[in-house]
Amino acid sequence: MSARRLVVASGNAAKARELRELLAPSGWAVLSPREAALPAVGVVESGRSYLENATLKAVAYAHAAGLPALADDSGLEVDALQGGPGVLSARYGGLQLADRRRYERLLRELAGVPAVRRGARFRAVLALALPGGRVIAREGTLEGRIALTPRGADGFGYDPVFELPDGRTLAEAGAEKQRISHRAIASRAMIEVLRTLDA
Repeated sequence: MSARRLVVASGNAAKARELRELLAPSGWAVLSPREAALPAVGVVESGRSYLENATLKAVAYAHAAGLPALADDSGLEVDALQGGPGVLSARYGGLQLADRRRYERLLRELAGVPAVRRGARFRAVLALALPGGRVIAREGTLEGRIALTPRGADGFGYDPVFELPDGRTLAEAGAEKQRISHRAIASRAMIEVLRTLDA
């Protein structure tokens, strides 16, 4: 019997590859929009929460593809910034900023904040929209803190300034990131959902 199929609700090819790898144990075929022969799907991420934004994307792609669609929305929550930048993490400082400029801005905002007050977490919400309108969501978080300076060459986004409890940044974690990240934790929970649907 061939694998059941779902489409990743994102035009980001790197995200599609990452989710394909993370969800491989589910037995489902995880397709990029291009592999599903989808035209461009425009979604305005107007939600006030990760769940709202992930649901908006997943529902739009499921409708366009006629297949289950999986979307994620994630962000960095910094205690000293009252949970910010949160859902605005990808737009922090403006849409045109490169990753490095974004985390440099974060470090400037935290200048003088001692290590004990630099607690932070990455949070990811995955939403699976099924044809017919049902949406199932799962969440993952990774606790840490914001480093004083960036370190590491792997990863993307805020990874070079997100320090794990063992002192490494997420950009120094290498392949282990795929096991410990917020998105990996949420994906493991979603795999259990997909296995149930595949029964």
